[in-house]
Amino acid sequence: MNVEPQVQSKLLDLAGVDAELSRIAHRRTALPERQEVERLEAERVTRKDAAVAVEIILDDLDRDIRKLEGEVDAVRQREDRDRKLLESGTVGSKQLTELEHELGSLVRRQGLLEDELLEVMERREASQSDHDHAGAQLSQIEEDLIDASRRRDDAVADLDSAEQRCTRDRAALADQFPADLITVYEKQRSQNGVGAALLQARRCGACRIELDRGEISRITGTAPDVVVRCSECGAILVRTKESGL
Repeated sequence: MNVEPQVQSKLLDLAGVDAELSRIAHRRTALPERQEVERLEAERVTRKDAAVAVEIILDDLDRDIRKLEGEVDAVRQREDRDRKLLESGTVGSKQLTELEHELGSLVRRQGLLEDELLEVMERREASQSDHDHAGAQLSQIEEDLIDASRRRDDAVADLDSAEQRCTRDRAALADQFPADLITVYEKQRSQNGVGAALLQARRCGACRIELDRGEISRITGTAPDVVVRCSECGAILVRTKESGL
Protein backbone atom coordinates (compact mmCIF):
# COMPACT_ATOMS: atom_id res chain seq x y z
CA MET A 1 0.00 0.00 0.00
CA ASN A 2 1.34 3.41 -1.00
CA VAL A 3 0.35 6.55 0.89
CA GLU A 4 2.08 9.90 0.91
CA PRO A 5 4.42 10.29 3.91
CA GLN A 6 2.62 13.45 5.02
CA VAL A 7 -0.65 11.51 5.20
CA GLN A 8 1.02 8.62 7.02
CA SER A 9 2.41 11.02 9.61
CA LYS A 10 -1.12 12.15 10.43
CA LEU A 11 -1.79 8.61 11.63
CA LEU A 12 0.16 9.60 14.75
CA ASP A 13 -2.46 12.27 15.46
CA LEU A 14 -5.22 9.71 15.01
CA ALA A 15 -3.40 7.22 17.22
CA GLY A 16 -2.99 9.94 19.84
CA VAL A 17 -6.71 10.63 19.86
CA ASP A 18 -7.46 6.90 20.08
CA ALA A 19 -5.03 6.57 22.96
CA GLU A 20 -6.84 9.41 24.75
CA LEU A 21 -10.18 7.71 24.13
CA SER A 22 -8.77 4.50 25.59
CA ARG A 23 -7.57 6.37 28.67
CA ILE A 24 -11.00 7.94 29.08
CA ALA A 25 -12.67 4.53 28.81
CA HIS A 26 -10.26 3.08 31.37
CA ARG A 27 -10.84 6.00 33.71
CA ARG A 28 -14.58 5.41 33.52
CA THR A 29 -14.14 1.85 34.75
CA ALA A 30 -11.79 2.87 37.57
CA LEU A 31 -13.19 6.28 38.44
CA PRO A 32 -12.16 7.02 42.07
CA GLU A 33 -15.27 9.14 42.54
CA ARG A 34 -17.48 6.22 41.48
CA GLN A 35 -15.63 3.84 43.79
CA GLU A 36 -16.14 6.26 46.67
CA VAL A 37 -19.89 6.40 45.96
CA GLU A 38 -20.04 2.59 45.89
CA ARG A 39 -18.14 2.41 49.18
CA LEU A 40 -20.45 4.91 50.83
CA GLU A 41 -23.55 3.17 49.47
CA ALA A 42 -22.36 -0.11 50.99
CA GLU A 43 -21.58 1.63 54.27
CA ARG A 44 -25.00 3.28 54.26
CA VAL A 45 -26.62 -0.16 53.98
CA THR A 46 -24.52 -1.37 56.91
CA ARG A 47 -25.38 1.68 59.02
CA LYS A 48 -29.05 1.43 58.14
CA ASP A 49 -29.12 -2.25 59.09
CA ALA A 50 -27.46 -1.35 62.40
CA ALA A 51 -30.07 1.34 63.07
CA VAL A 52 -32.92 -1.03 62.22
CA ALA A 53 -31.45 -3.69 64.52
CA VAL A 54 -31.39 -1.21 67.41
CA GLU A 55 -34.96 -0.15 66.61
CA ILE A 56 -36.06 -3.78 66.91
CA ILE A 57 -34.33 -4.00 70.28
CA LEU A 58 -36.06 -0.81 71.41
CA ASP A 59 -39.44 -2.16 70.34
CA ASP A 60 -38.81 -5.37 72.29
CA LEU A 61 -37.74 -3.41 75.38
CA ASP A 62 -40.76 -1.11 75.13
CA ARG A 63 -42.99 -4.17 75.02
CA ASP A 64 -41.24 -5.61 78.09
CA ILE A 65 -41.59 -2.28 79.92
CA ARG A 66 -45.33 -2.11 79.20
CA LYS A 67 -45.74 -5.70 80.37
CA LEU A 68 -43.81 -5.10 83.60
CA GLU A 69 -45.62 -1.81 84.27
CA GLY A 70 -48.90 -3.66 83.85
CA GLU A 71 -47.80 -6.37 86.28
CA VAL A 72 -46.59 -3.80 88.83
CA ASP A 73 -49.89 -1.94 88.54
CA ALA A 74 -51.85 -5.16 89.01
CA VAL A 75 -49.84 -6.04 92.14
CA ARG A 76 -50.36 -2.55 93.55
CA GLN A 77 -54.10 -2.75 92.97
CA ARG A 78 -54.21 -6.14 94.71
CA GLU A 79 -52.12 -4.76 97.55
CA ASP A 80 -54.41 -1.74 97.92
CA ARG A 81 -57.45 -3.99 98.02
CA ASP A 82 -55.93 -6.21 100.71
CA ARG A 83 -54.91 -3.22 102.82
CA LYS A 84 -58.41 -1.79 102.66
CA LEU A 85 -59.80 -5.12 103.80
CA LEU A 86 -57.35 -5.20 106.71
CA GLU A 87 -58.19 -1.64 107.67
CA SER A 88 -61.95 -2.30 107.47
CA GLY A 89 -61.87 -4.59 110.53
CA THR A 90 -64.54 -6.79 109.01
CA VAL A 91 -62.39 -9.88 108.35
CA GLY A 92 -62.00 -12.86 110.62
CA SER A 93 -58.75 -13.97 112.21
CA LYS A 94 -58.14 -16.70 109.66
CA GLN A 95 -58.73 -14.37 106.71
CA LEU A 96 -56.62 -11.76 108.45
CA THR A 97 -53.68 -14.12 108.61
CA GLU A 98 -54.14 -15.02 104.93
CA LEU A 99 -54.32 -11.35 103.96
CA GLU A 100 -51.18 -10.50 105.92
CA HIS A 101 -49.36 -13.40 104.26
CA GLU A 102 -50.61 -12.34 100.84
CA LEU A 103 -49.59 -8.74 101.49
CA GLY A 104 -46.08 -9.85 102.35
CA SER A 105 -45.93 -11.85 99.12
CA LEU A 106 -47.28 -8.92 97.12
CA VAL A 107 -44.72 -6.53 98.58
CA ARG A 108 -41.90 -8.90 97.69
CA ARG A 109 -43.38 -9.47 94.25
CA GLN A 110 -43.69 -5.73 93.65
CA GLY A 111 -40.09 -5.18 94.69
CA LEU A 112 -38.86 -7.85 92.27
CA LEU A 113 -40.98 -6.45 89.45
CA GLU A 114 -39.81 -2.89 90.07
CA ASP A 115 -36.15 -4.03 90.12
CA GLU A 116 -36.68 -5.88 86.85
CA LEU A 117 -38.47 -2.84 85.39
CA LEU A 118 -35.61 -0.56 86.40
CA GLU A 119 -33.09 -2.90 84.77
CA VAL A 120 -35.09 -3.02 81.53
CA MET A 121 -35.47 0.78 81.52
CA GLU A 122 -31.70 1.16 81.97
CA ARG A 123 -31.14 -1.21 79.05
CA ARG A 124 -33.59 0.82 77.02
CA GLU A 125 -31.75 4.03 77.83
CA ALA A 126 -28.48 2.46 76.67
CA SER A 127 -30.16 1.15 73.51
CA GLN A 128 -31.66 4.58 72.84
CA SER A 129 -28.15 6.02 73.04
CA ASP A 130 -26.98 3.37 70.56
CA HIS A 131 -29.93 4.23 68.31
CA ASP A 132 -29.15 7.96 68.42
CA HIS A 133 -25.49 7.22 67.61
CA ALA A 134 -26.46 4.91 64.72
CA GLY A 135 -28.86 7.55 63.41
CA ALA A 136 -26.18 10.23 63.55
CA GLN A 137 -23.75 7.97 61.69
CA LEU A 138 -26.39 7.18 59.06
CA SER A 139 -27.13 10.88 58.59
CA GLN A 140 -23.43 11.62 58.18
CA ILE A 141 -23.02 8.82 55.65
CA GLU A 142 -25.99 10.12 53.67
CA GLU A 143 -24.49 13.62 53.62
CA ASP A 144 -21.14 12.21 52.53
CA LEU A 145 -22.92 10.18 49.84
CA ILE A 146 -24.62 13.28 48.47
CA ASP A 147 -21.25 15.06 48.22
CA ALA A 148 -19.55 12.01 46.70
CA SER A 149 -22.36 11.57 44.17
CA ARG A 150 -21.97 15.19 43.13
CA ARG A 151 -18.22 14.74 42.67
CA ARG A 152 -18.81 11.54 40.68
CA ASP A 153 -21.35 13.26 38.44
CA ASP A 154 -18.92 16.14 37.86
CA ALA A 155 -16.13 13.69 37.00
CA VAL A 156 -18.39 11.75 34.63
CA ALA A 157 -19.48 15.00 32.99
CA ASP A 158 -15.81 15.92 32.47
CA LEU A 159 -15.17 12.52 30.91
CA ASP A 160 -18.23 12.88 28.69
CA SER A 161 -17.01 16.27 27.53
CA ALA A 162 -13.50 14.97 26.83
CA GLU A 163 -14.87 11.93 25.01
CA GLN A 164 -17.15 14.05 22.84
CA ARG A 165 -14.24 16.34 21.96
CA CYS A 166 -12.00 13.39 21.08
CA THR A 167 -14.76 11.77 19.06
CA ARG A 168 -15.20 14.96 17.02
CA ASP A 169 -11.44 15.25 16.52
CA ARG A 170 -11.24 11.61 15.48
CA ALA A 171 -14.03 11.96 12.92
CA ALA A 172 -12.28 14.98 11.39
CA LEU A 173 -8.96 13.14 11.23
CA ALA A 174 -10.36 9.88 9.86
CA ASP A 175 -11.81 11.69 6.85
CA GLN A 176 -8.29 12.66 5.76
CA PHE A 177 -7.10 9.09 5.11
CA PRO A 178 -7.66 6.72 2.20
CA ALA A 179 -10.29 4.09 2.98
CA ASP A 180 -7.88 1.16 2.59
CA LEU A 181 -5.39 2.74 5.03
CA ILE A 182 -8.11 3.35 7.63
CA THR A 183 -9.29 -0.23 7.20
CA VAL A 184 -5.81 -1.57 7.97
CA TYR A 185 -5.42 0.84 10.88
CA GLU A 186 -8.79 -0.03 12.44
CA LYS A 187 -8.24 -3.78 12.10
CA GLN A 188 -4.82 -3.51 13.75
CA ARG A 189 -6.19 -1.31 16.53
CA SER A 190 -9.02 -3.74 17.25
CA GLN A 191 -6.55 -6.61 17.52
CA ASN A 192 -3.70 -5.06 19.49
CA GLY A 193 -5.03 -1.75 20.81
CA VAL A 194 -2.66 0.45 18.75
CA GLY A 195 -3.15 0.94 15.02
CA ALA A 196 -0.10 3.05 14.23
CA ALA A 197 2.98 4.28 16.04
CA LEU A 198 6.20 6.17 15.51
CA LEU A 199 9.32 4.26 14.57
CA GLN A 200 11.94 5.91 16.73
CA ALA A 201 15.58 4.83 16.98
CA ARG A 202 14.80 1.29 15.77
CA ARG A 203 12.06 0.91 18.39
CA CYS A 204 8.37 0.40 17.61
CA GLY A 205 6.29 2.93 19.50
CA ALA A 206 3.40 0.46 19.81
CA CYS A 207 5.00 -2.68 21.28
CA ARG A 208 8.20 -0.91 22.43
CA ILE A 209 10.32 -3.70 20.95
CA GLU A 210 13.62 -2.78 19.28
CA LEU A 211 13.68 -4.13 15.75
CA ASP A 212 16.70 -6.13 14.60
CA ARG A 213 19.20 -4.79 12.08
CA GLY A 214 17.80 -6.89 9.25
CA GLU A 215 14.31 -5.48 9.73
CA ILE A 216 15.64 -1.93 10.01
CA SER A 217 17.65 -2.46 6.83
CA ARG A 218 14.51 -3.66 5.05
CA ILE A 219 12.51 -0.64 6.20
CA THR A 220 15.33 1.74 5.26
CA GLY A 221 15.29 0.35 1.72
CA THR A 222 11.54 0.85 1.43
CA ALA A 223 10.24 3.92 -0.40
CA PRO A 224 8.86 6.68 1.91
CA ASP A 225 5.35 6.34 0.48
CA VAL A 226 5.15 2.60 1.19
CA VAL A 227 3.21 1.73 4.35
CA VAL A 228 5.37 -0.49 6.54
CA ARG A 229 4.32 -2.45 9.59
CA CYS A 230 6.07 -3.69 12.70
CA SER A 231 7.23 -7.28 12.28
CA GLU A 232 6.52 -7.90 15.97
CA CYS A 233 3.07 -6.43 16.64
CA GLY A 234 1.77 -5.49 13.19
CA ALA A 235 1.25 -1.79 13.93
CA ILE A 236 1.70 0.65 11.05
CA LEU A 237 5.12 2.22 11.52
CA VAL A 238 5.23 5.94 10.77
CA ARG A 239 8.65 7.12 9.69
CA THR A 240 9.75 10.66 10.52
CA LYS A 241 13.05 12.45 11.17
CA GLU A 242 12.94 10.94 14.66
CA SER A 243 13.18 7.48 13.15
CA GLY A 244 16.85 8.06 12.39
CA LEU A 245 16.71 6.14 9.13
